[in-house]
Amino acid sequence: METMDQNKADLLNVGGLPRKHTARGTAYHEVGKGEPLVLIHGVGMRLEAWTPQIEAFSRSHRVIAVDMPGHGESVGLPPGSKLEAFVAWFGGFLDEMAFSEVNIAGHSMGALVAGGAAASFGERIKRVAYLNGVYRRDPEAKAAVLARAAAIPISGVDKEGPLLRWFGDDARSGIARELTRNWLSLVDPKAYATAYAAFAGGDETYADRWPDVGAPALFLTGSDDPNSTPRMAEEMAAAAPKGWARIVEGHRHMVNLTAPDIVNELLAEWLSCGEDAR
Repeated sequence: METMDQNKADLLNVGGLPRKHTARGTAYHEVGKGEPLVLIHGVGMRLEAWTPQIEAFSRSHRVIAVDMPGHGESVGLPPGSKLEAFVAWFGGFLDEMAFSEVNIAGHSMGALVAGGAAASFGERIKRVAYLNGVYRRDPEAKAAVLARAAAIPISGVDKEGPLLRWFGDDARSGIARELTRNWLSLVDPKAYATAYAAFAGGDETYADRWPDVGAPALFLTGSDDPNSTPRMAEEMAAAAPKGWARIVEGHRHMVNLTAPDIVNELLAEWLSCGEDAR
């Protein structure tokens, strides 16, 4: 099965996944036993965006999917918070959960947070997976994303623009596209504006730090993702001592939803890297 099936979509449309909350207000869903695997979604999404991965890896790992600040049920960060503040939030979450070492997979903005965590407190990151993440945008792409970020406080959350960029017109993306539209309609506009601005300005924040990351690092994206491009994934993989790139052909930005079986296979490969791979 290559696409998210209707049963999973129905689960997400009926109340979502149960959450716990830390003392500082971070909402998370936890299931399974074993080595910790923490999942961080992208701007405008919520932890349910990881449902195919939660289902697959909770059989072998202790999976913790978190709502990013101001998304889902998590308390937001102050307006104007930059990427470093989101990375500090994640470090605080690890403290609250008493995790000394975790595997972390992030998607889009979550990938930037994951990369920042690997750069800032790498001794706590056993493995890092960077799904559909950006890296040193070219001037045209940077101008476009900064313009979108500047428009959000004026125009509110744009639901249709991201869908055009994130999905193709193929039928296999239909369920994931509608779920994503629903999630975008639920996000708090102020928190979205804060996170999107941090995302727009964060593509170079930790870009120079990949040579210092000693953890096995997977860089994964879709061949047709116009913003988190294969070139970016390949350049980061070349910079990281134990990095490798994987490109999912024929898919765009929400590849973990549109090609979950392929993504899960690649994540399983990443999680199988032993200590000798570090």
